[in-house]
Amino acid sequence: MTTTQSTEVPTKAALPPATSTAVRVQNAVIKYGFIFVTVALFLYFALSEGSFRESATLLDTLRYVSVAAILGLGVTLTMAAGGMDMSVGAVAGLGVSVAAHTMVVLNQVGTVAILAVLLAGALAGLLNALLIVVLKIPDMLATLGTMFVIQGSKLILVDGQSITPGMTMSDGGTAPGRFTAGFLRIDRGTVLGVPVSVLIFGGLTVVAWVFLARTRWGRVLYAIGANPEAARLAGIRVGAHRALAYVISGVLASVGGLILASRIGQGDVSAGTSQLLEAVAVALVGTSVLGRGRPNVWGTALGAVLIGIITTGLTIKGLPYYTQDVVEGAVLILALVFSFTLSKRRTA
Repeated sequence: MTTTQSTEVPTKAALPPATSTAVRVQNAVIKYGFIFVTVALFLYFALSEGSFRESATLLDTLRYVSVAAILGLGVTLTMAAGGMDMSVGAVAGLGVSVAAHTMVVLNQVGTVAILAVLLAGALAGLLNALLIVVLKIPDMLATLGTMFVIQGSKLILVDGQSITPGMTMSDGGTAPGRFTAGFLRIDRGTVLGVPVSVLIFGGLTVVAWVFLARTRWGRVLYAIGANPEAARLAGIRVGAHRALAYVISGVLASVGGLILASRIGQGDVSAGTSQLLEAVAVALVGTSVLGRGRPNVWGTALGAVLIGIITTGLTIKGLPYYTQDVVEGAVLILALVFSFTLSKRRTA
């Protein structure tokens, strides 16, 4: 007698209904939990505070977060390439000083100031690229070093003092220039009732999304961030792409500096100092959106909106300013739990 051996491939045992439901719930929490938190907080403040529902308040909220969001877009690009730009706040502050020095001290028009600020941001990005790509210094250490260099350099540029129209300069003379009306419209102007800075934020978000998600350059950045050695073996110019990410980050940070300069109307030497933490926070928070667990532009934009909702809501409720840091930190931790802890359990 001959026997035949079954050739059927064993199939994976089906999960019990209770386990399957638990998995689906966990996946839903990972994918939509952060969006739910954002919507829930918005509804809470909107229902409990009438002034929060006003269109002017909502636009002011977006205007307030526009700088951190734009800086966060730069951080997102560098994170996609496997790094992190810690100099964005300093570059934004440098932009404020350069804009003020160009218009107030050198008595130039706003267009010249804008070009000077963008050039300064690109040069800062090139410095980061040189340290990271050529000198092989780890990203975070290199950009921290750049941060301190830029912070000191901008103080040297302005002799350690804020630049204001009509100020007395070091040679005893009076500053001849002022912030032009056209330049001040960058943050104070509106188009169809929407602040210009909000339109800049929205436009740059769309451009960054197209670049990162819809172009070969963006896909290459993600590949480098996932495995730079494999990308190199595949023929990708890893150094050139990482350098590009840092130059773009520098330019985006300088755009944030332009908005800050227009907002405060003077060359405040402390400008940009607080923007670093918010920019990094919104970029990290964004990794949890839709359970992607990786840097993404829309997640960063939503993270900035959430920070704005928290800040505005707590301010309207009259809570002390220092409580905002506690709440923002708790939200960041919650987002990181979504991105790393829960997502790892899903893939385990």
